[in-house]
Amino acid sequence: MAAWTWRFEKTDGVEVQPAVEPEEFTTQGDAESWIGEHWKDLLAGGTDQVRLSEDTTEIYGPMSLHDAQEA
Repeated sequence: MAAWTWRFEKTDGVEVQPAVEPEEFTTQGDAESWIGEHWKDLLAGGTDQVRLSEDTTEIYGPMSLHDAQEA
């Protein structure tokens, strides 16, 4: 079974510890729903952008959390 994971970064790509500890995600939809629920807390906690990976393959990113704030 695939493992979907988020990488939490500053705008320069340096990895940071997320303000909200992510769960283990078994689907892309679950991972995206989680980020949709928690992006404000992550942003407030110092995460500027995220990347989504399936196992060791990056699916997309960096995706700015600041863009979500403006949407």
